[in-house]
Amino acid sequence: MAERCWDKDSLPEQGRRIRRREGIGKPPAQRGLAPRDTERHPARVTGSPSFTLRLAKQDFKFAAAHFTLFPDGSGELLHGHNFRVRVEVQGPETGAAGLLLDVASLKERIRELCRELDERTLIPEKSSLLHLRRDSDAVEVALGERCYRLPLQDVTLLPLPNVTIEGLARMLWQQLAPALARTRLTGLGVEVEESAGQSCTYCAPLPPPR
Repeated sequence: MAERCWDKDSLPEQGRRIRRREGIGKPPAQRGLAPRDTERHPARVTGSPSFTLRLAKQDFKFAAAHFTLFPDGSGELLHGHNFRVRVEVQGPETGAAGLLLDVASLKERIRELCRELDERTLIPEKSSLLHLRRDSDAVEVALGERCYRLPLQDVTLLPLPNVTIEGLARMLWQQLAPALARTRLTGLGVEVEESAGQSCTYCAPLPPPR
């Protein structure tokens, strides 16, 4: 069969459909997902008293295209999501002013990371299933017989083996953590939502202050 190579503006209509992952259409409880609740988010209870501060601003979001790769070597069709990002920080005590941290710089950093991903096609640079070729004005992405040629300025190559909400949550955690390390904060969690009722949160402790 001849290799197909589509540019961004000539993708077949089916390639623009939002993906249907296994289990979509079932009630959230049957898929192991809690009902969507943007107003309440239960605090994670640890063994000792602590504060948890949650940031879920309306502009913590980015619109991006991607396709998930599967272990059998197949992949979804190229499609897009309106991703949302939520961040939690945890610490045992506030400062003298009664604040867990000054959130202004953290909020700006979250917005900055979202802007870097917004209106981009996200390609996993570390995937063993993809063949990537970059020239002066385009990136060619091949998966088996499928091939996409995309304008270079529209593509962001990510240091990931696959573009999933799990991978995005951990990547954003790694980008946010350095600015929060060695403070009174003890934990950081980053949630990435790709559609209503489907999200992933990556949580890990922060290095203790020296």
